[in-house]
Amino acid sequence: MQTYKSKKHYLAFVALAAGLAACHGAEQKKAAVHHQPKYAMATVVKEPLSSNMQLPGVLQAFEKVSIFPRVNGFVKTITVDRGSKVRKGQLLLELEAPEIMQQYLAAQSKYLQAAALFAASKDNYERMLATSETPGTIAAHDLELSKAKMMADSALMNSERSNLAAVGVMKSYLTVTAPFDGVITERNIHPGALVGPTTKVDDKPMLMLEQEDKLRLVLQVPEILSAQLADGAKVNFNINALPGSNFTGVISREAGTLNDKFRSEAVEIDVENPKHILKSGMYAEVSIPVSGSAQAMVVPASAVVMSTERKYVIAIKDHHTKWIDVQEGNHHNDSTEVFGSLIAGDRIITNATDDIKEGSAIE
Repeated sequence: MQTYKSKKHYLAFVALAAGLAACHGAEQKKAAVHHQPKYAMATVVKEPLSSNMQLPGVLQAFEKVSIFPRVNGFVKTITVDRGSKVRKGQLLLELEAPEIMQQYLAAQSKYLQAAALFAASKDNYERMLATSETPGTIAAHDLELSKAKMMADSALMNSERSNLAAVGVMKSYLTVTAPFDGVITERNIHPGALVGPTTKVDDKPMLMLEQEDKLRLVLQVPEILSAQLADGAKVNFNINALPGSNFTGVISREAGTLNDKFRSEAVEIDVENPKHILKSGMYAEVSIPVSGSAQAMVVPASAVVMSTERKYVIAIKDHHTKWIDVQEGNHHNDSTEVFGSLIAGDRIITNATDDIKEGSAIE
């Protein structure tokens, strides 16, 4: 009797424990469902994302030339100094080289001598030709010799003329003039200095001339954005050295090729500078409008996850997460262009992080 009662109490205890365990398991399952992470979702949209990109640039002189000596000589006079404003064709400096002047005078003398011989032989031939019209007065052989002498003297005269012109060009190098309107920004010589192609010091030019009333703003546009630029597009830029300044310009030239090292395209913007407020070498922050890509998919910027190995978004496929590798394009506010295996209408997680594993179940 005692044994039966104990057994009965034991069975009741087991049933109670099983009931408590079942209730506890249900509560745990309910709690797990209740505490499952919630994710914000967004739909992928296909459209170009027009925006303005910010790029650094540097101002350069529109035209810039280093003036080196073409011939050996001594600096005779210098009419300009650093900061001098010059006009096209204005005299900058003069060199003196006595040996070149002697060569010029010798070449001139030889030319005049050859010209005189040609004039004499020509006159002789013309006289003999006129006389030969009377039969029997001039032998045909003598007439041919006279003509040959005239042609030889003509060739000699032309040769001496060419030699004189060549020496004259060398003589002209002794006078240096400005090739365009601009400002002398560098001077490295003084009167009396010996200069020449083989006497350059530290490869420094005699003078440096730059055009400053018009500048080039040069910047490097990344490869992915280079196809979205438009010639003549208006751009805005600020100068770091002039806080609060605002300037405008237009896209004037594109290189049409990418830099092998940086994978970027050089773009130039013409900037008028009549008051010379801007200076060559200043750095600028440029805002350039880009049209966006017609094949781009637009997603929230927070949906793009970047790790050390890849860049991806987390899409929902059949209630499970799937990592999809993407490349980013334009950015505008909180949206960004992406390129990858996405189609319009795909659902993605907007508050994505690398803690969300691929293949996780999502209710």
